[in-house]
Amino acid sequence: MRVGGGAASGRGQRAREAPTGRPAGSSAPRVMAISVPGYSPSFRKPPETLRLRRKRVRSLEAAASPREQPEPVPRRAALAAGLLLRPFPAAAGRGGGGPAAARRNPFARLDNRPPAAAGPPDGPPRGQQEAQDPCLDSNQENDLLWEEKFPERTAVAELLQTPQVSFSKSDIPSSESTELPVDWSIKTRLLFTSSQPFTWADHLKAQEEAQGIIQHCRATEVTLPQSIQDPKLSTELRCAFQQSLIYWLHPAFPWLPLFPRIGADRKMTGKISPWSNDETLQHILMSDWSVSFTSLYNLLKTKLCPYFYVCTYQFTILFRAAGLAGNDVITALVSPTTRGIREAMKNEGIEFSLPLIKENGYQKKKTSGTSLGNGEEQVISDDDEDESFSWLEEIGVQDKIKKPDILSIKLRKEKHEVQMDHRPESVVLVKGMNTLTLLNFLINSKSLIASSGPQAGLPPTLLSPVAFRGATMQMLKARSVNVKTQAVSGYKDQFSLEITGPIMPHSLHSVTMLLKSSQNGSFSAGLYTHEPTAVFNICLPVNKILDKETLQEELGNCGLHPKTLDQLSQIPTLGKSSLRLVELSDFVYNWRS
Repeated sequence: MRVGGGAASGRGQRAREAPTGRPAGSSAPRVMAISVPGYSPSFRKPPETLRLRRKRVRSLEAAASPREQPEPVPRRAALAAGLLLRPFPAAAGRGGGGPAAARRNPFARLDNRPPAAAGPPDGPPRGQQEAQDPCLDSNQENDLLWEEKFPERTAVAELLQTPQVSFSKSDIPSSESTELPVDWSIKTRLLFTSSQPFTWADHLKAQEEAQGIIQHCRATEVTLPQSIQDPKLSTELRCAFQQSLIYWLHPAFPWLPLFPRIGADRKMTGKISPWSNDETLQHILMSDWSVSFTSLYNLLKTKLCPYFYVCTYQFTILFRAAGLAGNDVITALVSPTTRGIREAMKNEGIEFSLPLIKENGYQKKKTSGTSLGNGEEQVISDDDEDESFSWLEEIGVQDKIKKPDILSIKLRKEKHEVQMDHRPESVVLVKGMNTLTLLNFLINSKSLIASSGPQAGLPPTLLSPVAFRGATMQMLKARSVNVKTQAVSGYKDQFSLEITGPIMPHSLHSVTMLLKSSQNGSFSAGLYTHEPTAVFNICLPVNKILDKETLQEELGNCGLHPKTLDQLSQIPTLGKSSLRLVELSDFVYNWRS
C-alpha cells in the first residue's frame, strides 16, 4: 500500500506539473517590469534577471534561421530620441553556436554604451584612432596624471605600446620637409621607436661621458655623417648624445622635483622643505635666485644665451634673445596669466600686449602704467557709451529708463578679461626694454612665490641651455628597451629609446639630428608636452627678419649648434599647439600637432 500510494501520488504530482511545467511548490510567476519613460527599456529586476538565466536556451535550429525581430516599442522610442543603444546580443551567442556577446549591465543607463568593436582590417576611423592614442590626449597636460600613468619604473610592455603613426591629409604639411618646425614648448618625455637598435645610447664609458660634458661646456660643434653603419662603435655619436642631454637648473635640490611647477603640489607633498616656515632662509634663497636670474638676463641681452624659462607655481615665462622667432628685440611670453597679474604689471609701468586677443578681433590691449583710464580694460570709450544709449533719446524714453551705473559698465567690459584667465588666450607678450622692467617686477613681486602649500617659500625654477651664475648642471634621463613583439609572420624585434625630463627646444632638435644619422633616417617618436608652454608657439608680429649670415654672426657664441640656431630663428607656425607625433622616413619628416 505504501508503494502503491507513492506511485499514485507520483502520478498525481506529474499530472499537476503537466499544465504548467513547474513544480507544485514553486511560486507564481511575477509580473515583468513595466516600461516607464525615462528609464532603460532593457531594465530588469534582480529576481527576473536570475530567472532569465535559468531559462532553457533556444534550439540550434531556431538560431540557424534568424528572423528580423521588430524593435520593442520602448526601444524604438529611445532610438527616435537620439539615444545610442547597444544592439541585442546575437542569437548565436545565446544559443552557444558562436562567440557569446558581452553581457549588458541591466542596471546601466541608456548612454552607457559598451566598448566599440574592433574596426575593419584597414584600421578604425581617424576619430577613434585619436581617441585611443595616448600621445594625442588633449588634457595630458595635467602632467601629474601623466606622471602617474607613466612612472619611471613603467613595465617594458607598457612603454612600447606606442601607436602606429598614421597621417591624414590635414596632418601632413603641404610639402614634405627635411626639418621639423620649431617647437618652443617644453617636453616632459620623448619615446622613439625604430627598427634599428638603440643600444649605443646605453652604458657610456667614463671617457665618453667626460668628453660629452667638455663638448657642451665649450660649445663644440659636432657634425656626423648622414648615416652611421655601426652606431655602437661610434665614439663621436655617443659623446654627442651625452652633450645633447645636458641642461642647467636653479635652484637644485636632489630630493625635490623642480619641474614642472604648475600643478606639482601633489608631487611635492611630504617632501622636506626646511624653508617653508623659516623667513630668514626664504630671504637667502630669494636673494640667491635674484642673482641667478639677473645673470641669465645679462647673458641673454649680450646674446650669449639664446633663451631661458622661468617656471613659477602659477605661470611660465619664456625669454628669447633678439633674432630668434623672427624678432629683432628681446621678447618675453608669459602664460597663463590672470587679471590680477596683468593689473600688477600695468601698475609697474610694463607695456605689454595680448597677441591672441588681438587675433580674435578684440581691440589691442596695450598699457603704459600711468593712467587707469587707458588701461587694459578700457575697451569701450566714453563716446561709445553715449552712443550706445542714444537710441533711447530717439524714441523719447531716456528719462523713464535708468542707465546702468559706472560699476556695472566696468564689470561688463571686464567680463571677457576674467573669462580668459588661466587659458592660452591670456598669454602676454613683453618686448624690448620692457623685459628689463619685467625682470625687476619679478624680483620684487611677492606673488611670485607661493605663501602656503608644498611650494611655500620656494623660488621659481630657472631652465637654461647654457651655464649661468648659481646654476647646476643636470642630465636628462635616457634608457633603451629591446623587446619581442608579435607580428603576422611570428615575432620581430622592436627597439625604443625613452628620454625624460625638462626637454627644451635645443635638446629636441639635437637628439633628432643624432637619431637621423644613427637610425639610417627612419624612426617614429611620441612627444609629450607640458601643456602650459604649448602657447609659446604662436606667431608674433615680426618687425625685422635677420638673414642667416647676420644671425650666425650675432648669436654664434650662444652655445648652440649652427643648425639648431637656424631652426630656432624660424617664425613659429604651430600656433597654440605643439608637436605630438613625428615620423622620419627616408630622411623626410612628417608630423602631427
